[in-house]
Amino acid sequence: MLKMPIKHHSREEASLFLLLLSLLLLKNAACASSSPSAFVQNVINSQRIVIFSKSYCPYCMRAKHIFSELHEQPYVVELDLRDDGAQIQYVLLDLVGRRTVPQVFVNGKHIGGSDDLNASAESGQLQKLLATD
Repeated sequence: MLKMPIKHHSREEASLFLLLLSLLLLKNAACASSSPSAFVQNVINSQRIVIFSKSYCPYCMRAKHIFSELHEQPYVVELDLRDDGAQIQYVLLDLVGRRTVPQVFVNGKHIGGSDDLNASAESGQLQKLLATD
């Protein structure tokens, strides 16, 4: 029978190993919480007005203009300028049934796209929703 020598590790080596293991676990947890789904939920829940947009889209520009006329500053997520933009669009598809842009949320409530936002502004519903902080 072959006998293998047993190597005893010092406390410093054990501490270093535990530190590295902890850092690895924290990194993995951070990556999991920064998933596109977690990002979308966090933005919707933490921002008063959110527009998921593409920088070149005329309908998105229209949505931004509506808020500008109301002297409101939305939090805009430009999907075409993000590496995870396509994944975010699929999260929106799961969340609201659409992956088109813009998708607008006010106080956590899904308003819809450009036409929905415009109709809400014209009817006064958007202003009422904005008034309830």
